[in-house]
Amino acid sequence: MIVIDASALSKYVLKESLWRSVRDFILANKPLVSVDLLIKEVLNVIWGYAVTLKVIDRSAAEELVDGVMGLIKTGVILLENSDQYLSEAVKIAFENSISVFDSLYIAQALKHGGLLTSDEKQAEVARKLNVKVHYI
Repeated sequence: MIVIDASALSKYVLKESLWRSVRDFILANKPLVSVDLLIKEVLNVIWGYAVTLKVIDRSAAEELVDGVMGLIKTGVILLENSDQYLSEAVKIAFENSISVFDSLYIAQALKHGGLLTSDEKQAEVARKLNVKVHYI
């Protein structure tokens, strides 16, 4: 199973550059798995696009939130509790100078075998730890 991180899901949801590639990957590999942090991070990105950047209005933001929640409710993305990955994530974070948030996805990918990300630094660390990385 492949872990999807917030950078890749945000790219897809907000239709950023290469979003169709993320969509196609999700469709070809579903279900994907992620830590429960995913929802919080992606919803925060949507909020930022609406409130801080003001590039979408509240109505559009709420539709995006519904879309993200739909991916979870329909089982396209399965969530696991991030607590089980905290010890490994902290170790990865300190040893590789990346955030604990990014390290949680890598720790989960160590268990599941692959990582879909749009974060270059995170992809580099995951590859170093022998995780199969799908970088879009």
